[in-house]
Amino acid sequence: MDDVLDQYERPPSEQEPVICVDEQPLQLLDDSRPGEAMRPGHPAKQDYEYQRCGTCSAFVAVTPKAGRRIVQVRKHRKKADFARFVRDVLKRHPRAKKIHLVLDNLNTHKPESLMETFGPSKAAKLLRRMQWHYTPKHASWLNMAEIELSAMTRQCTSQRLASIEKAQTELNAWAKARNRKQIRIQWTFNKTDAKKVFPSLYGRKKLAG
Repeated sequence: MDDVLDQYERPPSEQEPVICVDEQPLQLLDDSRPGEAMRPGHPAKQDYEYQRCGTCSAFVAVTPKAGRRIVQVRKHRKKADFARFVRDVLKRHPRAKKIHLVLDNLNTHKPESLMETFGPSKAAKLLRRMQWHYTPKHASWLNMAEIELSAMTRQCTSQRLASIEKAQTELNAWAKARNRKQIRIQWTFNKTDAKKVFPSLYGRKKLAG
């Protein structure tokens, strides 16, 4: 926990940005019958019945202090999907010498995912530009990407999206609008707060030392 909170205390830096990464499953849904568009004096209408069109995963990487996010929709959330998303995040930060990734403990969130997907040589080049910071188990709320995913759900993906292409189009527009406004995440929980909220954890750490 202290390690993650230390990253959030870092000043904004293009050379060493702190980027929070996470993903969320999406259910693809389509209307079972055409709705009615809004017109003067009448609201838009949508039938409550819908058709299931499968599932996909929305990956998000947010740089909280810079107010930037990258979104990508992939069919699955396997090791290769995570590895390719991280590779694309690195491409979007060409000037960064070291990217600090904050992640939860999902089994795909490992350097091994890049090794298996790209091979040792290519993966090594990518991994040299990355430093991994994991939230404690059962404490993924420390990952600010969860805040961004919550905003994404409320503002974009709660609508019916019938295909991966439609989901990507809508998410691109959503992310572009937030990036244009440079919407930042104001994180206030720090190590001083952590010691007050979790005194027993720090007590055990002190005794162990």
